[in-house]
Amino acid sequence: MNVLLFNGCSDNRPDTTGRRLSAYLHEQLLEKGYTVSQVNVSDAHIPFFELRQPNPPAEVEAMVEAFTKSDLQIWLTPLYHGGMTGAMKNCLDWLELTSRREKPYLTDKVVGLVCWADGGQAMQGINAMDAVAKALRAWVIPYTVPLVKSQIYTDTHRRELSVEHTRKLDRLVNLLGNAAQAFTITS
Repeated sequence: MNVLLFNGCSDNRPDTTGRRLSAYLHEQLLEKGYTVSQVNVSDAHIPFFELRQPNPPAEVEAMVEAFTKSDLQIWLTPLYHGGMTGAMKNCLDWLELTSRREKPYLTDKVVGLVCWADGGQAMQGINAMDAVAKALRAWVIPYTVPLVKSQIYTDTHRRELSVEHTRKLDRLVNLLGNAAQAFTITS
């Protein structure tokens, strides 16, 4: 199965929380035998969404293809003003290009959600992503991972993820795989 890691962090530095969480998830997914692809909004160079654009840029086409080819997805974002980053939402808006396909948007895709915030408000980002994922016809697993940024790392240099948080991410990976198997059997 192909898993897409969709990182909504708009900061492209390699030591960002989004990159560290994505790297950890990537490693865990590979260990379980999944094929993993990534879309990082900071690297994707996706222009503002234009519904009536006759020829979308190649970057948009490649991103849309990554979403549609995946079986499973994990979306990650820092909380921004009560929701996901604007760049992340913009990427998801481009999935409108699939609206006329036999299986439009994210039909039959299983999605896991991760959000982090400076305070305890990360659940707001989860709720925002959940609403968009469901509007795009994805099935969101009921286990989500809201994180308090100050508790993600065990050291002040932000190199080591805490055991508590890696357990939550591991559980997300396991449940995502279980949900995909159950969904495949019943679909």
